[in-house]
Amino acid sequence: MSVSHASDNWNEMLGQWAGQCRERVSQADSRVWRGRVTRVAGLVIEATGVDASVGTACLVEQSEHNRIEAEVVGFGAGCAFLMPMGDVSGIRPGASVTPQSLEWSIPQLGRPLAAFRQEELQIRHLPVGDGLLGRVLDANGRALDGLGPLVFEKKSPLTAPPLNPIQRKPVREVIDVGVRAINALLTVGKGQRLGLFAGSGVGKSVLLGMMAKYSTADRIVVGLIGERGREVKEFIEDILGEEGLARSVVVAAPADTSPLLRMQGAAYATTLAENFREQGHDVLLIMDSLTRYAMAQREIALSVGEAPATKGYPPSVFAKLPALVERAGNAGEHEGSITAFYTVLAEGDDQQDPIADCARAILDGHFVLTRKLAESGHYPAIDIEQSISRVMHGMVDPVHFERAKRLKASFSRYLRNQDLISIGAYAKGADLELDKAIEQFPAIREFLQQNISDRADFETSVAGLATLFPLQRGAV
Repeated sequence: MSVSHASDNWNEMLGQWAGQCRERVSQADSRVWRGRVTRVAGLVIEATGVDASVGTACLVEQSEHNRIEAEVVGFGAGCAFLMPMGDVSGIRPGASVTPQSLEWSIPQLGRPLAAFRQEELQIRHLPVGDGLLGRVLDANGRALDGLGPLVFEKKSPLTAPPLNPIQRKPVREVIDVGVRAINALLTVGKGQRLGLFAGSGVGKSVLLGMMAKYSTADRIVVGLIGERGREVKEFIEDILGEEGLARSVVVAAPADTSPLLRMQGAAYATTLAENFREQGHDVLLIMDSLTRYAMAQREIALSVGEAPATKGYPPSVFAKLPALVERAGNAGEHEGSITAFYTVLAEGDDQQDPIADCARAILDGHFVLTRKLAESGHYPAIDIEQSISRVMHGMVDPVHFERAKRLKASFSRYLRNQDLISIGAYAKGADLELDKAIEQFPAIREFLQQNISDRADFETSVAGLATLFPLQRGAV
């Protein structure tokens, strides 16, 4: 192709692109729809005259120095319901409500104007990309760490279309999380979604930090949703550490933020993980906690008048949970993976809490941390009897799987008879299997415990299990 011909083609493309830009500008609605506040009831602002769809960001303005951001969450009786992202103190009846300008993208060279869908422009877009590694952000994508302006490649929408289940890769490859008990007995696969069920004060944050530091994942995204504000810095400095933070992005939406920001923080953390997955990376997504996300949705739903159902949780909560969780996992053949850990708070150590029960049904396994083990100084306090990885059998060889079953059986047999053994009511020789379990128990207990500063890779964990239960391949 001659240089002049290539130049003519380039000029033609530029001319078409400029024409598309002019068309977009001519089609833009230059009117500014401004409504008025009529009522503030609890967490909800009611406004009339607001012509905006659900999910649209708005600015509620009493004066130049008194303005808050809000989002349309519903409609009813001629009013729009808005959920504020800040304190509503000082807002009076008649305050103006202005929908904010939407994300407006310039047409791309070679892409027809018709290819731009209007609904794509009505979704909040936030920064993503490798430039955010090592940074701590809030739910709006703003820096919290004081390390200067963010450097990012692009902005992505907070929502994503559902993945085709037929095109998703199955979970077949092991991911090393650096924790011996998990690697050996509850093996995790790339693209698996797991729940970490625990009450307060049993070491779930420490376990999450260990997995973040010692995991072999390429990228780590941590969503601290609805937790105490002081725990954010403690998690980053004391648990995650410099090594873990260097390949991580942390999104913090603590308990004192609005329920809308807590939900947005969870969606943003998932969006960051999806972007890394699209680049071909294996991502570890840690969200603490899924229960706080559900509670935030409950606050919003009850505020706009949705009827409560199971233990005060409206039906929309149980629709939002799988919609969030299903975004993680594996995608197409040429993309990476998102291995996700969601903490679930078992209030009063009740494993039948409605959120815990729902989470068990939609996740690919669950690890239960118990207070009894934590109080005895057993860390990580993983109850291997109640915990399960539903995809382990499809990833490890039969010898490894058999050894894991035998360890669980031996450990369980000892615990069921522990009271008899402690008071001396058991006579040696009465049960040969129990005799063997008593003999193996100290070694098993030592195998299951691990210091926060120790890393146990997958090969070392499996070798340790083989030492405890030496089996021949023909014996399986």
